[in-house]
Amino acid sequence: MLNPEYLISFAVASFVIAVAPGPSNAFLMAQTFTNGKNAGMQSALGFALGGVVHTIFAVIGLSAILKASEAAYTTVQYLGAAYLAYLGVITLKDTFTPSQGHQQEEHVNTNKPNKNVTFQAMMTEVLNPKVALFFIAFIPQFVDTSLDASTTLQLALFGLLYPILAFPIDCAYVYGGDKIAGYFRTHPQAPIWIDRVSGTIFIALAVNLLL
Repeated sequence: MLNPEYLISFAVASFVIAVAPGPSNAFLMAQTFTNGKNAGMQSALGFALGGVVHTIFAVIGLSAILKASEAAYTTVQYLGAAYLAYLGVITLKDTFTPSQGHQQEEHVNTNKPNKNVTFQAMMTEVLNPKVALFFIAFIPQFVDTSLDASTTLQLALFGLLYPILAFPIDCAYVYGGDKIAGYFRTHPQAPIWIDRVSGTIFIALAVNLLL
């Protein structure tokens, strides 16, 4: 159904892209530092789901519309940046509330599941037009038109394969980030500064999305 040589090339290229530090990795680390390993894993799942959504968009042509329409691209770009900035501001705001010091001890050891994290990560991915363009520019290179399988089917399979390949790499980032954050969480003032750094990262990602 897929050209074996193209499939191997796609797997290698996907691995390199997933390993290379980027906005998604920064988001994963920020969530892991702030809310613990569970939040990081939920973020990784959210990015994988976002990849599935982008695959659907690419297959039905919505991503092509983003590429062709400057207005549509700009709208999605600003929505994504606004969402990331909102997450950053909320994270920073919580570090300056009077209750922060009281909640500090709980925050140091917290690793409770946060149902919103998966959705936040997914929306961050979906509202990033650069990811949409990545899918319609990167994946078609591995489609073999000589095969009996339709181009649409091959696009869908490669599109779904990418988040599957990237997910364990994202999990490795989360695991490493949690080990690093674990050290800092044992220090009294560390949780506050971890949140402030994480909030700053979210805002920086918003700015990066607009560049």
